[in-house]
Amino acid sequence: MKRVLAGLCALLSILFLAYLFYVAKEIERQSTIEEAKLADVIIVLGAAEYNGRPSPVLKLRLDHALMLYDKDIAPYILTTGGAGGDPVHTEGEVGRAYLSRHGVPSEAILVEPEGATTAQSLNAAGEIMRSKNMHSCVVVSDGYHIYRVKRLLQAQGFQVYGSPRPSSGSSSAAHRRWDYLRQAAGFVLWQLGINV
Repeated sequence: MKRVLAGLCALLSILFLAYLFYVAKEIERQSTIEEAKLADVIIVLGAAEYNGRPSPVLKLRLDHALMLYDKDIAPYILTTGGAGGDPVHTEGEVGRAYLSRHGVPSEAILVEPEGATTAQSLNAAGEIMRSKNMHSCVVVSDGYHIYRVKRLLQAQGFQVYGSPRPSSGSSSAAHRRWDYLRQAAGFVLWQLGINV
């Protein structure tokens, strides 16, 4: 009986790992696909900010969203992200200030300033979208993030298009594979009901 149980556990572990690597491969595939098309809103996923200034990663995301907005892809931009340990600023508010300084009218900028995780930010973004009767969005983030973000918003009933920000080209292949695997783990945990 112990042998059967051990064999079953080994089989389940192998199947779990195979699924995890399959999801990681799908994340890699999605990471370079540009899907931006007309939508109700452009959602920018938060990243670090430093004393009220966007980190290089957040700046690249905001610049990409700004480019899409200037192409009239959507009439609104929604920035996301909570404080992340900063007692004064949130990623969402820093995003709003940056976009405003770059010519986006304040009435065209929506902010989700509370989310501590991707799932929390997207749940709140979904609430904002529903309150404004929005049904579609273009999500802007790093390529490795797009797959999971799309699935979380699609699960809320929205039409979602991915638009990965341009790569800075500074990360190694090994680092990118780690990002894909980490996002795959986050996605699988979300499927199991654990929001990260």
